[in-house]
Amino acid sequence: MDQLASSFADLLESAAKKARSLTVDRAHYGLRVVTFALVAVTLVGISVTLLVRSGFHLLAAFVGVTAAYAIFGGLFVLAGALVWSRRDNGAG
Repeated sequence: MDQLASSFADLLESAAKKARSLTVDRAHYGLRVVTFALVAVTLVGISVTLLVRSGFHLLAAFVGVTAAYAIFGGLFVLAGALVWSRRDNGAG
């Protein structure tokens, strides 16, 4: 009788481990990936913002604030035009 109880307990334990490996472990891995991706995107965004702002201030020190606005505005308009020209219309 003790062997039956022991084997039943082992069966329940193995079923619980299998269920956990199919659900909790996968969810844990997915949440870890999403968390690291959010941290990376946030750090990259902050870095790009600081680089653009520093570049603007550096440029403004050499050519003046008005010219720096004009140069940066032109660069952003060119970048927007490039992205606009590469968009997919969905017609083809």
